[in-house]
Amino acid sequence: MGIYDTLNDKQQEAVYYTEGPLLILAGAGSGKTRVLTHRIAYLIDEKGVNPWNILAITFTNKAAGEMRERVDKLVGFGSESIWVSTFHSMCVRILRRHISLLGYDTNFTIYDSDDQKTLMKDICRLLNIDTKMFRERSLLSAISHAKDELITPEEFRLQAGGDFGFLKIAQVYEEYEKQLRANNALDFDDLLVRTVQLFQTQKDVLERYQERFRYIMVDEYQDTNTVQFELVRLLASKYRNLCVVGDDDQSIYKFRGANIKNILNFEEFFEDAKVIKLEQNYRSTSNILNAANSVIKNNRGRKEKALWTDKGDGERLDFRQFDTAYDEADYIVESIKKQMADGKFTYHDNAVLYRTNAQSRMFEEKFVSANIPYKIVGGVNFYARREIKDLLSYLKTVDNGQDDLAVRRIVNVPKRGIGLTSINRVQEYAADREIGFYEALRAVDLIPNMGRGAGRLESFVALIEHFKADAKEMTISALMQEIIDETGYIESLMAEDAEEARARIENIDELMSKIAAYEEACGDRDEPATLSGFLEEVALVADIDSLDESKDYVVLMTLHSAKGLEFPHVYLAGMEDGIFPSYMTITSEDPSDIEEERRLCYVGITRAEEELTLTCVKRRMVRGEPQYNKMSRFLKEIPMELLSSGRKYKKEDMEETEKVAAYQQAKAAAYRQAKQAFKAKAFAAAKPAQQFGSPIGKRLSYDVGDRVRHVKFGEGTVTNIVSGGRDYEVTVEFDGAGTKKMFAMFAKLVKI
Repeated sequence: MGIYDTLNDKQQEAVYYTEGPLLILAGAGSGKTRVLTHRIAYLIDEKGVNPWNILAITFTNKAAGEMRERVDKLVGFGSESIWVSTFHSMCVRILRRHISLLGYDTNFTIYDSDDQKTLMKDICRLLNIDTKMFRERSLLSAISHAKDELITPEEFRLQAGGDFGFLKIAQVYEEYEKQLRANNALDFDDLLVRTVQLFQTQKDVLERYQERFRYIMVDEYQDTNTVQFELVRLLASKYRNLCVVGDDDQSIYKFRGANIKNILNFEEFFEDAKVIKLEQNYRSTSNILNAANSVIKNNRGRKEKALWTDKGDGERLDFRQFDTAYDEADYIVESIKKQMADGKFTYHDNAVLYRTNAQSRMFEEKFVSANIPYKIVGGVNFYARREIKDLLSYLKTVDNGQDDLAVRRIVNVPKRGIGLTSINRVQEYAADREIGFYEALRAVDLIPNMGRGAGRLESFVALIEHFKADAKEMTISALMQEIIDETGYIESLMAEDAEEARARIENIDELMSKIAAYEEACGDRDEPATLSGFLEEVALVADIDSLDESKDYVVLMTLHSAKGLEFPHVYLAGMEDGIFPSYMTITSEDPSDIEEERRLCYVGITRAEEELTLTCVKRRMVRGEPQYNKMSRFLKEIPMELLSSGRKYKKEDMEETEKVAAYQQAKAAAYRQAKQAFKAKAFAAAKPAQQFGSPIGKRLSYDVGDRVRHVKFGEGTVTNIVSGGRDYEVTVEFDGAGTKKMFAMFAKLVKI
């Protein structure tokens, strides 16, 4: 039997169609990677294509590595000439050779997200930007979105018209680009943008790569954005042998700039394109696939297809509703314990998926108390949180000062007025003399052109030396407390964002508890509690990525992180309207938002191979207040006959819980309104209400969709206005502060 005989009919058709544009619509678990790798082998073995002329692009290094491994096994000799690469690594290879044509040196630096944040802080300081009104994160996000759409700073300014907010972003964007170029640096978006600019302006370079890559394959095509589409279009425009593989039903990265129209409109961009659908699923049972099909068919913006399998019906989906999130987590933990006792699954066979990272806390607590090993994927590990990394970096610097990353992380944390330029000069001095960054700081008076930065850096070194001296006499707990006090770290957090600071301070308290526990454990073992020992213990706990993938633990992750993975038993938790789909999606006037959430649900369901458990709760604590939610609308899209709940669960049961949730929601809303009214009476000045804002009957100066400014939260967009008796309840999506609901007469929103 030949290697192509192992493929099904549709897979073979996709492998054998080699000339001209081809769209392979590959449903979840339909073997798309097998098709791509066999297609490469077929091009070389049967069509006589030179491996040098083949390019395969995917999105992650992990996916690229797996594809490279499979290609090497199938193709053998000559496979090393095939470019199997991510978009970004491909662009780096091209730019290292040709970026001088765009005015950069070929030894350019690539800035990661931390570098970008540091640069943005300097720019905001330089331009006197109010970072309470224009958060650095929001500015970087706006710039990234512009680059995704190939919008230059000049075009951004023109499109801003007279809008104050957009003109400010345009000013920041221009300065950001100026600083990047001055530093001979590119951010991750630039890697794509500059490559497109290179191809657009240097026809000979474009032609060289068109000749090189005569056969192009792109995986996960539904996740491409505008700049990636243009990059692929330019490369493929000469020979047009472009094969894209993807699933529009799994397009879930709109927030990262993914443009689903790239796959939906492929036949419009390439009129002679052939479309092949891979609908046979090799992963899941029929019941799981039927549930997924039932949910996704409610989307309008999709290409018609339906997954099927010959694996049999399998177990019905286990549906459970609980009173609280505690009960939900308890059930999942007990379910996993029972499976282990029955020898049915291992820990590693189980995955708990949820919509937001915040939902992981309850599961973490339950797994710890039940002594069940687990791993969080895609969330923020405790030791990876900003405030914990900052304080650990102080301890590392005090301990030996040889960790350059640690020293560089804290040299301006809290802010000491030390700019990126000063840090770069120290770094260059250290590199020239082949010494560490901290060693260079200690000789800062010998570094030329440091200016005012020299004095600030000397003060930083003196502070660290002071901590080093105290570390010899103090316990680790006392040293940590001294670092927190003398650097003013907590005060700096409060100055940034008092609301966010509370959670960060709780994490710092938890770190102090961890240190105390370490010191106590050392005392019990009659061993000295050393700073080096504590840091070593932390490193072993924090280095989550180095864990062996074959290790037996339950996986906890968000639905976005789960894409591309599969597990024998999946628990899909928090299936409530307001959680999943999210409240913002439900209240959005853009129907494509709810369709994106439905695709995310489809991705979650299709991660399950054998069993799927769906859970929701009647009452969930959100931001410290009880929230009463209806069952997720996605649950109601699954046919009842596919569900099992340990008892006969009827449609009437669902309707009854809906009534209870609606009553509890109304009750909670009435309480919040009464609370708001009480506050209003207590603090309002003795003026008629009409003078404060806009009671019912008086027209607001703004409407849904308008941009407004709030004295505390800055600028945002009005997403909803509801008549609330004596006043309007206004919902605003603020650029930096997130979604806020408020009464118009107290909000004093100003249209901009």
